[in-house]
Amino acid sequence: MEKVQRELETVLDKAQIYCNEPMSRHITFRVGGPADLLLTPDMEQLGKVLSILRENAIPVTVIGNGSNLLVGDGGIRGAVIEIGRQMQEITVEGETVTAGAGALLSKVAQEAYAHGLSGLEFAAGIPGSIGGAMVMNAGAYGGEMKDVVVSVKVLTEDGEICALSCEEMDFGYRHSCVPEKNYVVLEASFSLQKKEKACIAERMEELKIQRVSKQPLEYPSAGSTFKRPEGYFAGKLIMDAGLAGYTVGGACVSEKHCGFVVNKAKGTAKDVLAVIRHVQKVVKEQYGVELETEVKMLGEF
Repeated sequence: MEKVQRELETVLDKAQIYCNEPMSRHITFRVGGPADLLLTPDMEQLGKVLSILRENAIPVTVIGNGSNLLVGDGGIRGAVIEIGRQMQEITVEGETVTAGAGALLSKVAQEAYAHGLSGLEFAAGIPGSIGGAMVMNAGAYGGEMKDVVVSVKVLTEDGEICALSCEEMDFGYRHSCVPEKNYVVLEASFSLQKKEKACIAERMEELKIQRVSKQPLEYPSAGSTFKRPEGYFAGKLIMDAGLAGYTVGGACVSEKHCGFVVNKAKGTAKDVLAVIRHVQKVVKEQYGVELETEVKMLGEF
């Protein structure tokens, strides 16, 4: 690994290379053991960094803001590439907003509002980044990325940069083609509509009130823990199964919104996973419904 670090230092500043970095600092659940390496390249450095890692057979994990991840207490072997502040530029041309993969959805939505552009109000409270939103077609309150995306710039496994249309992204419910094709999202462009800023602000405030009143934002979590099963609502199934407040160690099912598993008292990834597995087991036994996690599991548990 020392040899790899030396090679990486020809591309990255030392301040962009973290060794044995606790992943609890990089995911919103605030749990997770160390990554062997955590790297924060910009768009120009990214291709070179990936080439060095591949040439040295180092496993690579790409993350964004860490708002939809659960990292095991054993950490992550190999290198984690964090697409964040080095790739967060936002530009506006007419009714098109383009944002780097590291830009937070909330900031992009605010920039759209500042230019009197409507269409991203639903995203203003989603804690993820543009890259993660493209990977999973993030959505809330009836809106999804696929509704506003024009194109997405990605880096392929061969090191080529290409632009994909909304159709080519193959967006579905919490799905895109990015994971299966091992693409890395670089930026995304959105087509929005001119609207009175007062109307945009009113809608954003309305959604903010809903989030604050219904979601356990006071505790670390990864947002909605489970995908919406067809014909049901995960939170209601969990509540009806009597699992509100179910606790293992420092993790529990939120009593405010049963669709959220929260880190209430300095829990571990093991605690969180135990709560998730118990919820899945009980809901399956009582209702015959398989709850699939929306949260992505990474690393060693």
